[in-house]
Amino acid sequence: MRLTSFTDYGLRMLMRMARAPERVFSTGEMAEELGLPRNHLAKIIQKLAQMGIVETRRGGGGGAILARSPDQISLGDIIRRLEDGQALVDCLATGGERDCSLDGKCRLKFRLIAAERAFYADLDKHSLASIAL
Repeated sequence: MRLTSFTDYGLRMLMRMARAPERVFSTGEMAEELGLPRNHLAKIIQKLAQMGIVETRRGGGGGAILARSPDQISLGDIIRRLEDGQALVDCLATGGERDCSLDGKCRLKFRLIAAERAFYADLDKHSLASIAL
């Protein structure tokens, strides 16, 4: 399984935030520290806020802060939700079946589903606190 850069950047940002969970981080500060594009991080922060993982604050001293303790945030939940809509292969995409020349004969699909479930089951056992930088 390959994670999108959106998820990769989101995880890097959350790992850093988990080291100082009471601190508010500005997008610019985080972008500079991690060497990542500011605009891209702003979109990730927005998504994480919608997910209830971070809270955002406006104005002077504003930015993003973890909404919960890092030990209460599951890695599986973060990745599952940031990767929402990203199927492992086309035939597993939600919202409609893709054409497949092997339809009805393919056994790979079920192995991939099982592997993806095992991937998330392992990540669900670990919290953001366990990978804090």
